[in-house]
Amino acid sequence: MAKKALITGITGQDGSYLAEFLLSKGYEVYGMVRRSSIDRFERIEHIRGKIRLVQGDLMDQSSLDEAVKNIMPDEIYNLAAQSFVPTSWNQPTLTGEFTGLGTTRVLEAIRRIKPDVRFYQASSSEMFGKVREVPQNELTPFHPRSPYGVAKVYGHYITVNYRESYDIFACSGILFNHESPRRGLEFVTRKITNGVAGIKLGLATELRLGNLDAKRDWGFAGDYVESMWMMLQQDAPDDYVVATGETHTVREFVELAFDRAGLDWKKHVVIDPAFFRPAEVELLVGDPSKARKVLGWNPGVSFEELVRMMVDADIERLKCA
Repeated sequence: MAKKALITGITGQDGSYLAEFLLSKGYEVYGMVRRSSIDRFERIEHIRGKIRLVQGDLMDQSSLDEAVKNIMPDEIYNLAAQSFVPTSWNQPTLTGEFTGLGTTRVLEAIRRIKPDVRFYQASSSEMFGKVREVPQNELTPFHPRSPYGVAKVYGHYITVNYRESYDIFACSGILFNHESPRRGLEFVTRKITNGVAGIKLGLATELRLGNLDAKRDWGFAGDYVESMWMMLQQDAPDDYVVATGETHTVREFVELAFDRAGLDWKKHVVIDPAFFRPAEVELLVGDPSKARKVLGWNPGVSFEELVRMMVDADIERLKCA
């Protein structure tokens, strides 16, 4: 019998890559989607015939109970969230409901209906926020600097609590920034590569950005979803930092992206105060040594390769638009 996996947030960047990966492993893949008058399935359109979509909502306990009861999955990957950090200041309560309490509702469905399921919670490097040490590992104290980061801390600790209270096989992956051509256009990396593509093709002349000095640990989303699966194949549940261990500034990302397109970034980038965060996270860089040692996980795509991949994909997309 093939294993069954349920993915919340399957229409997102990570959900689409994870679905592809699990299909390659022979899983029956189920994706939970919210009821909407407009379908946004472009990231999974190429695998729609191979996966099964079920309606459900992290805001609605009964829909989660029903999904778990009908599917009886072996693994659940909770990737759904309000995940865009700037929006979390404008919609802090909604962010807390989805990103924090939504995790609790999934865990409650597991506790009530299928306590032997293996559960993955998408934690985030944004939980570290105003970092207490460099690099950050599984024992680094959290100091989130956004409502999104705060909600992720709640989701992380409620996962630990259910693991310890109800003996649920629950893992949290503290993933550092992971990008791809499927990243949403609102995220800074994709905003940069899409902007570069537009300028290269004569569709735009400038790119407005905020803090170019912010430092992040960027990897490829396709690599990172493999670590999620690896966590659920272990003998015992645990939490892991997943990162490259390298840090780069937004400015470096900009320079590489414009260089890939044969452009001078200084002629096109405009610094706009509107894009600065109310409370900035200046430096994030992870220590993935535990994931490497225990899981045997290593990133396959370098920072430079990632930037080139994203720029090339956006140029090709806009050419065909």
